[in-house]
Amino acid sequence: MRFSISNKSFNKFAGVAAALMILPVAVACDSQVADTTESIEPVDTEMPADTAETTEGETIVDVAAANGSFDTLVAAVQAAGLAETLSSEGPFTVFAPTDEAFEALPEGALDSLLEPENQEVLSQILTYHVVPAEVPSSEIAPGAVATVEGEEVDIAVDGDTVSVNDATVVTADVMASNGVIHVIDSVLVPPTVDLSAL
Repeated sequence: MRFSISNKSFNKFAGVAAALMILPVAVACDSQVADTTESIEPVDTEMPADTAETTEGETIVDVAAANGSFDTLVAAVQAAGLAETLSSEGPFTVFAPTDEAFEALPEGALDSLLEPENQEVLSQILTYHVVPAEVPSSEIAPGAVATVEGEEVDIAVDGDTVSVNDATVVTADVMASNGVIHVIDSVLVPPTVDLSAL
């Protein structure tokens, strides 16, 4: 995916990032995709076909909290102080790891991340899962995409399979009032974070 920077969104995210004491780096994305990229079909989902209707008016945080598969993600978002941000107008695309994905982290890593002294590292990891634009599966294309954290994730498309770094999108296009959730099967860790050092 190729995105361009929007000054309005950049200023908005820079202020929020500074207030949360996370990296004050954010980019905004354009919903345009290069003409040479092909649209892909949404990945098979486990959600009801009318997901967009059932989540109308609910933010990304509301949808994740109500789902039952994201208890750890919601707890982490709250511990990092990001619930209010992800409930704001957005739009956002969140690559959301399931509870099972968090369980696959190295032993003790999740407990360490949830400690108050590691709030900044937790914020880095969580904002690495967020793109500051709404990108439905029909607009996903291969390439590097900047995240709210500041580092890029690498998107790969192989038929109907979409990968984000080493994670696979297992459910796409879970719609919320302020963006879209794509469910992934592992936690993304920015290259600047060393979980073994926690």
